[in-house]
Amino acid sequence: MQGIILLKNKICVIGLGYVGLPLAHAFSEKYEVVGYDINTSRVDELNNGIDRTLELSEEKINKALLNGISFSAKLEDVKNCNIYIVTVPTPIDEQNEPDLTPIIKSTEAIASVLSKNDIVIYESTVYPGVTEEICVPILEKISELKFNETFFCGYSPERINPGDKEHTVTKILKITSGSTPEIAKKVDELYKSIITAGTHLAPSIKVAEAAKVIENTQRDVNIALINELAMIFDVMDIDTNAVIDAAATKWNFIKLTPGLVGGHCIGVDPYYLTHKAQTLGYVPNLILGARQINNGMGKYVAERTIKLMIQKGINIKDSKVLILGITFKENCPDIRNSRVIDIIEELKDYGCDIDISDYWADETDVMNQYGFKLHNDVDINCYEAIVVAVAHDKYKTLKFNNEKQVVFDIKSVLKNSDGRL
Repeated sequence: MQGIILLKNKICVIGLGYVGLPLAHAFSEKYEVVGYDINTSRVDELNNGIDRTLELSEEKINKALLNGISFSAKLEDVKNCNIYIVTVPTPIDEQNEPDLTPIIKSTEAIASVLSKNDIVIYESTVYPGVTEEICVPILEKISELKFNETFFCGYSPERINPGDKEHTVTKILKITSGSTPEIAKKVDELYKSIITAGTHLAPSIKVAEAAKVIENTQRDVNIALINELAMIFDVMDIDTNAVIDAAATKWNFIKLTPGLVGGHCIGVDPYYLTHKAQTLGYVPNLILGARQINNGMGKYVAERTIKLMIQKGINIKDSKVLILGITFKENCPDIRNSRVIDIIEELKDYGCDIDISDYWADETDVMNQYGFKLHNDVDINCYEAIVVAVAHDKYKTLKFNNEKQVVFDIKSVLKNSDGRL
């Protein structure tokens, strides 16, 4: 009987990016779904079966369209929904403070079409308290409905890993929560109906919000430790990866590798937690210290590359340097918060002439976001230095002239390189 009741729901997923689109697709297997996004170009592309994030194939999108999913940039197309799921980004500003503009704007839009007994579920990463202390008052004011009387909320943090075709949305265990015990159960049952990996019902929305934000904070701190160890072992002239391999023979050692920490999660989420902690008078020194270490890795890579060039007698001024990779991770087109930019800017300050190549990235997106053109048709032998910044599969088989050029391999994917983390 419960399944029949659930199937009567009409779901609106707000935000059709790396998180929202796969989620909308998964729900469309069992429910009537409207995917809403303010980006009309994105909506048009999806209606034509095109997903520039490469999370869904054209075949999957077209099949979902035939089965009844719809994509729209018009609010009037979602006002008949009774469950709204917010999956918009939650970035940081230039001062590393949370920028809640996307989630606030989305909340305002939902509030304008909210009806009695509707449920609003947030998946965007936030600090504990955002749903009930910031979003709920907006929903109440605009809709003129009463929280936990005539409308309800839930929080179920996203755990999407962009580019990962194995750990897809339905195969990742989902945290759920609701604003009342009854709504928490309904939210949990809703997700449980599509998440084959199962769900974990948290005791409150704040607990679910906190659980999400510490997931990536933990990874950030752990990677910062490995990055600092890499810098220490470099001074000692010890191979960091050999040390990690040896240490990893112990059963409880967490094996991570040094590298750049970018993307929309690990390099951003800790700032949400530190912001909230500091507003309450607590200074999170460990978390902020980890952020400082990881934010400095681009500068460190650039300096290492320059030193290696000097050792080979290469003139730094006007030297041609090729950066291989601009996305924030391997085999994925996502360029958000890519820390490869730090390497590029630092090498430019040394007077190097930089070309950037990345066969995964969208050239228009790179130009719009970072302001430079990609050079994907290049002769790697024409450069004095090459930085393999992202471990895309094709880069692992490239052959370099290590006698005449410097090759710095950030992710240690090459058999021969002059330097690596």
